[in-house]
Amino acid sequence: MKVVELGGRDDFRRAWPVMRELRGHLTEERWLELMDAMAPDGYRLLALEDDEGTIQALAGIRVSTNLYYGRHVWVDELVTAPAARSLGHGGTLLRHVEELALKEGCEVVGLSSGLRRVDAHRFYEERMDFERAGFVFTKQVAPVRDAMPPPNPPPQAPRR
Repeated sequence: MKVVELGGRDDFRRAWPVMRELRGHLTEERWLELMDAMAPDGYRLLALEDDEGTIQALAGIRVSTNLYYGRHVWVDELVTAPAARSLGHGGTLLRHVEELALKEGCEVVGLSSGLRRVDAHRFYEERMDFERAGFVFTKQVAPVRDAMPPPNPPPQAPRR
């Protein structure tokens, strides 16, 4: 196993089947558009690959500075392929991110996690020694673009 930094649409397409597990509300094309937009802002996509080059897990990160954390690495995404879960891959990637944070002169590694992801919270707190530091609040102010359609769209009224 090795951690590599992915770059470019070919790599991102190769990563999509794993990322879709976490960001399934996006279409592949929309995800690629967002990746193109995020890269200039410092977004980096790290992959844990097996010896055959198959992606087992991904971490989307960015280095930033703010008043709350100082210089830090923020983990936007951490996801493992379904067949590779509970094999330590998430921990391997997070430890790599911690090493990268030290090399980048960061003081903190931070992330947020959905309220319903109780198993992930236990992993972060009990196995990776993260502290629960607060809540994240969001408010949608515009429709989501290019999201996946609902699994069972409402029936259409007959046309006349």
